[in-house]
Amino acid sequence: MGLSADEVGILLRDHGETLLRLAADSIRHTLRTGDGLVVEPQRFAPDLAMPGACFVTLRRHGELRGCVGSSRAWRPLVLDVAGNAAASAFEEPRFPPLAEDELSGLSLSVSILTAPEPMAVSSESELLRTLRPGHDGLILRDGERMALFLPQVWEMLPSPAAFVTALKEKAGIPLTHWSPAMEASRFEAVSVEREDLFSQP
Repeated sequence: MGLSADEVGILLRDHGETLLRLAADSIRHTLRTGDGLVVEPQRFAPDLAMPGACFVTLRRHGELRGCVGSSRAWRPLVLDVAGNAAASAFEEPRFPPLAEDELSGLSLSVSILTAPEPMAVSSESELLRTLRPGHDGLILRDGERMALFLPQVWEMLPSPAAFVTALKEKAGIPLTHWSPAMEASRFEAVSVEREDLFSQP
């Protein structure tokens, strides 16, 4: 999508409720039919039909229940939201598929990502010095191994060292490993969240 964080903030100010409801509708539809929700981008505001990257995070009673997303914009934003919402509920490898009785107490957030920016760092110590805690999302890639943390993860891992160590672990990269092939990219994310979407008909 190529939007700045300020532009993403404006988009969510204007359309955040639409995206949250779309994510919830996608989960309900998939739960009841077993099929993905059919979304027609042309029926939405033009900004929402443009390519965009999002993560959809589910929490139940405050505990993580699923989080799936796209690191880069590759399809219309509304398709990304609907697809990632269903995937977070039913295809998250860390959790079993969501059941009907879990809708109670389920909260949902949609995070829209800015385009990743490659970081010109040649060592892990340089990466740690360059990161902006509480602000940067981070993608680490080493060959076929890749993992991403949203900026919200800083709330649980407030130090750069802990943040990067946990991300390397998530990617399956040895914790002491750094190579010239290692790629780091940062991005920003702006989120909207609702806790009562599934208590509504």
